[in-house]
Amino acid sequence: MKFELKVARGNEVGSLTLEAGDGLQAQLQAEAQGYSVLATRSLGGVSAMAGGLRKSRFNLMLFSQELVALLDSGLSLVEAIEALAEKEAHAESRTLLNQIMALLYEGLPLSSALERFPAAFPPLYVALIRSSERTGDMVQALGRHVTYQGQLDTVKKKIVTASIYPVLLIAVGGLVMLFLLGYVVPRFSVIYESAGDDLPWMSQMLLAWGRLLHDHGQAALMVSLVVAVTLGVVLSRPAVRRLLLRQLWKIPALGETMRIYQLARFYRTLGMLLQGGIPLVTGMQMVSSLLQPALRHSLGLAEHDIREGKPLSSAMETHGMTTSIALRMLRVGERTGRMGEMMERIGSFYDEEIARAVDWFTRLLEPLLMVVIGLIIGIVVVLMYMPIFDLAGSLQ
Repeated sequence: MKFELKVARGNEVGSLTLEAGDGLQAQLQAEAQGYSVLATRSLGGVSAMAGGLRKSRFNLMLFSQELVALLDSGLSLVEAIEALAEKEAHAESRTLLNQIMALLYEGLPLSSALERFPAAFPPLYVALIRSSERTGDMVQALGRHVTYQGQLDTVKKKIVTASIYPVLLIAVGGLVMLFLLGYVVPRFSVIYESAGDDLPWMSQMLLAWGRLLHDHGQAALMVSLVVAVTLGVVLSRPAVRRLLLRQLWKIPALGETMRIYQLARFYRTLGMLLQGGIPLVTGMQMVSSLLQPALRHSLGLAEHDIREGKPLSSAMETHGMTTSIALRMLRVGERTGRMGEMMERIGSFYDEEIARAVDWFTRLLEPLLMVVIGLIIGIVVVLMYMPIFDLAGSLQ
């Protein structure tokens, strides 16, 4: 897609139009040509929207792992970034690394260089690097981030793996239903047209649906596509997603599991920041964006109590940001001064609890889905063949 950039070179300010995959890539291309980018604007309706939804292709996890290995082997920071840029095969990532290397040559610290590219480096990552620059333990800080990201990815993989089979069941069952209602039932409706009111009521309703598809199949297909596109657009709205999320939180068992998942990510991230040397209140402000609105509000109240001198464990307990086990571990962290380590242990404890909940849910959901799908398909088949059963009974 095309992007229009407001750029400056020396004392001259002008505009530049570039073809790029997203805004970050367009900015990198302009900076590689010697321009300073002042503003970026996409020049394409649908394609621009699709590009805005696409995430950056830069692999932050792989970058961190390789940077840790190179720094630990004795290379300087600039040499390590240069080596990563030389071996990078993806053009966009290579351009990004070259830009970071150029900023390092200008004398900027790594955190300031990374901060120029928020699409690739989130604020939490930049803050961790900035803290490690003050303490001189960048290798340890990057190692903590790699471990933290690996633990989060493990939990996500467990959830995705557990959802594959139920999704396949729903997809296959839905396709079978579409085949029956869209192909088989219309042909049965033509066969049973002469029977009229002699058919059972439910069979008449099913065959009326079949006749509707037989007579207006193309119109029904167009309406279905319009409904599907409209539903997709509606669900893509942040307000609609927030509303659906609030409704899911009201389901007792599911809402509690989602709360535990959010708390696990919160405590693990905050523990990583504390071990990286970031103050508690600052870290709480940085990780608040990871929480859903209700928990974010509770965290703000807890932060206010902590600023007034209340212990962390008491503030978290007062505003519902902990459980009985996590509360005990927070108190141990306050007594021993190892709060960052204790928060990471809380995150690990919650991760195990989430894994058990996901395993139990999938074990229950899979047979229920099979029973429900089998009953629906069986009812449709029986309703289609019921007139034949009646005819057989009358012949006897």
